[in-house]
Amino acid sequence: MSDAGRNRRSPQSQGRRPDGRGSGERRRDAQRGPTRTVQPARLVAFDVLRAVAATDAYANLVLPPAIAEARLTAQDAALATELTYGTLRRLGTYDAIIAAAADRPTDSIDPAVLDALRLAVHQLLATRVAPHAAVNESVNLVATVSGRGAASFANAVLRRITRESGTAWQERIEEQARSDDERLALRSAHPVWVIRALRRALAAEGRVDELDALLEADNASPDVTLVALPGLAEPGEPRLPYAPTAFASPGGDPRGPVEASGGTIRVQDEGSQLVALALAGARPIAEGERWLDLCAGPGGKTALLAAIAHENDVQLEANEVVPVRARLVRKALRAVPGEVVVHEQDGRALAASRPGEFDRILVDAPCTGLGALRRRPEARWRKTPADVAELVPLQVELLSAALDALAPGGIVAYVTCSPHLAETTGVVQEVLRTRSDIVELDARAAVEDVARSPIDLAADGRRGTGSAQLWPHRHGTDAMFLALLKRPAAADTSGKED
Repeated sequence: MSDAGRNRRSPQSQGRRPDGRGSGERRRDAQRGPTRTVQPARLVAFDVLRAVAATDAYANLVLPPAIAEARLTAQDAALATELTYGTLRRLGTYDAIIAAAADRPTDSIDPAVLDALRLAVHQLLATRVAPHAAVNESVNLVATVSGRGAASFANAVLRRITRESGTAWQERIEEQARSDDERLALRSAHPVWVIRALRRALAAEGRVDELDALLEADNASPDVTLVALPGLAEPGEPRLPYAPTAFASPGGDPRGPVEASGGTIRVQDEGSQLVALALAGARPIAEGERWLDLCAGPGGKTALLAAIAHENDVQLEANEVVPVRARLVRKALRAVPGEVVVHEQDGRALAASRPGEFDRILVDAPCTGLGALRRRPEARWRKTPADVAELVPLQVELLSAALDALAPGGIVAYVTCSPHLAETTGVVQEVLRTRSDIVELDARAAVEDVARSPIDLAADGRRGTGSAQLWPHRHGTDAMFLALLKRPAAADTSGKED
């Protein structure tokens, strides 16, 4: 999924300092003592938190090379991973606790010091790390990166936090909430607007009572899921319940099977696999079909479609507007025999230049990514409702352009890794409102047809549309959305499968 949303830095990344200290005090702090010892795993986690806050990096892209560069042992790598993702998941809650303990808003605290405090609070309240070790290591870290004055401030804040239990701190910050949704936001570590968006999406299925389970699933560490590219690799054990290509990573570390396969086994969420398989299985594949992956980066779905295309003598093309992501697409395709042309154009322009050419098009549209908060926990704090307003017109334009590029009888799969109704059924409704030449197919039936076992896909109770919505709490996948739209052939205006 390409991410066209505007990246925004958090207030904490704007350069404010702890205690409101002036420049003279900061200059004095520049005369630091010797670097203090900090465990490598904590240093790696801290560096990743800084990259996320200061440069809008994604932890899942920054952490693996940071672990490799630091040459962490398997045990330290696991600790760095837990510290990084655990801290990012509960950032909003930890910030509320830090603000209460420091008796000042977090945007008045130096960004580096704040990240060190967040890391410490996670250790104190959510891990089995000994409190004295968490405090001492964190104070040493602050002393190393920000000086003695900042270290004294951090020490005072952390000592104050250790005097009360995590339950007591949770109760204290929830007492300051102005609404039930704010209390839930502090308890579940989700922004209020995200909670409300998820509630509306579940309510559309008549499943609003699942909200707590969904929020809990968002905060759980996801299992590593692998894909075996069809015709090139066989799924290992244990198999996963739905995608016939999916299996769990033995022992959780995917590097062994991935490297041994030469790229025919890859890391890919089961939901991501299912939506690509549903497009390929929406009707029988005819030899010589032409397929297009319009928003292909980083290439996981492209590789899966390419393997299926290779098996069926189908010509696949891909497109990715961001050059660095286009390179990732080409890398993902190396393991698949044959040539897949990867364009680097605005998807709207590419589709407009190829009217009526393609039999199947995947539009994995740029979106907020609210369906992948397990894997990209920082997204919940980075995205805002303004991102939705910016993305929806782009999503509508991409889907409309893709429909124009369909050959008669062709099918578009509109996919987002977000359950936000404005990005999912709202986009589909808006496009269909002005298109009498397009019909919606039953995407739930298409997913059920490719799934290995029965799958609980609730209907949208408001309209009875055929779209399919996956959920982390219900299916163990990212919250992928799928709609299948067809341009009927001249003799077929019913929208039924060919």
